[in-house]
Amino acid sequence: MSNWQEMIVGDRMVVDDTFSEQIDRSPFSRQEWGLIMTASNFEIEAPDDADAARLVADTSDLPVIMPEVEKVASMGPMGRPQQEGSGSGIFGSFLDSLGLGGGNDGPSDEEKLQTAERLVDAYAAELQAHLEEEGRWDEIRATAAAANQD
Repeated sequence: MSNWQEMIVGDRMVVDDTFSEQIDRSPFSRQEWGLIMTASNFEIEAPDDADAARLVADTSDLPVIMPEVEKVASMGPMGRPQQEGSGSGIFGSFLDSLGLGGGNDGPSDEEKLQTAERLVDAYAAELQAHLEEEGRWDEIRATAAAANQD
């Protein structure tokens, strides 16, 4: 197996399990996190330098996927859009008409993007730490360095 990313599939599954606690504490659902990870790529910086090599996340595609993350966030049970407003029935409609209901009190799009970037960076750091603990980092780094020379 010459592709270093293929070599770490099992390691990523292990880290996914341990990292899930951070996702649970984040503003993202597991489904949203899946989309975020789909838009994130991992690279090894300076793979030929054992001291400087570092697993880093390329999150440049995140701004493109964030509208889809928002769509997922607005979905209710069974994939149906949630109803807008602060509540149901007459009372909710009354509050909405006064401008007291609903509203967007959540984080801004930019804040969500920054949070997603921080989480992906933290995931990359945790994945590298896992590879180091398992004694696999040097092999993975060397495979990446060899691929860069081709």
